[in-house]
Amino acid sequence: MAMYKVVANVEVALDGVQNGMTFMLGGFGLCGIPENAIAELVRRRINGVTCISNNAGVDDFGLGLLLHNRQIKKMISSYVGENDEFERQMLSGELEVDLIPQGSLAERCRAGGAGIPAFYTPAGYGTEVAEGKEVREFNGKPHILESALTADFAFVKAWKGDTAGNLIYKATARNFNPMMAMAGKITVAEVEELVPAGELDPNQIHTPGIFVQRIFKGVNYEKRIEQRTVRQRG
Repeated sequence: MAMYKVVANVEVALDGVQNGMTFMLGGFGLCGIPENAIAELVRRRINGVTCISNNAGVDDFGLGLLLHNRQIKKMISSYVGENDEFERQMLSGELEVDLIPQGSLAERCRAGGAGIPAFYTPAGYGTEVAEGKEVREFNGKPHILESALTADFAFVKAWKGDTAGNLIYKATARNFNPMMAMAGKITVAEVEELVPAGELDPNQIHTPGIFVQRIFKGVNYEKRIEQRTVRQRG
């Protein structure tokens, strides 16, 4: 019989979350972000945390809400551009920021989930990213040593999930979610549609349930668009 990972709601799903922890949060901009988990972190006023996320949403949505409340101590991310408060806190020294090349960030999360402690990559060599890191040459090209990333909790958002924790992401909302789902000591998945185990096509599953400890059906998704570009007809 498949393991049953379903919890009643986001409040139960975040049981054990404490100040000062490290969190991974899936998403790219506002696409595929765990909206319910973020809202609950805001509500609980969890503070002093380190957040590993591609970016920090926008000023009034996503991780921007945590930044606004000064709940985040450190951001480990690859992009700042859409969040004025993020930029302001970083430049003022209020927020500790570790900016990482986007591909390296994804691979550091994947490595953490795969049990690989570190890897060499050419990305970032010759820039500030390489400062203080070991350099080795492979095939005549310098590479820097990057360490894996893990987190106390990983919060991910999926389109469909089953009671055993298997997940399917929709289109580009997949982004960082699969890698981060692997790298949390406790991975919490919120899904739009929750079905019994066995209903998902095994060939379509992106994250196997072995990586997920808790799953719940999310509510009230706003799915806000970060930037909308339109053109006139004709």
